[in-house]
Amino acid sequence: MTSDQLAGQRMDVATVQGQTVHVDGTNGVRVNKATVTQADIIGSNGVIHRIDSVLLPK
Repeated sequence: MTSDQLAGQRMDVATVQGQTVHVDGTNGVRVNKATVTQADIIGSNGVIHRIDSVLLPK
């Protein structure tokens, strides 16, 4: 998803490993407790967003 699709929304999104992360796009964009520092980095296999911390599986 690109940042314009996330703006103003809250949702739970499945990871590749099958767990979920909470995405909050109501005031900037946060993934769980991490803040997106650079959005919409287009790669050959999709879109990524740089965050300011590491997300660890449960």
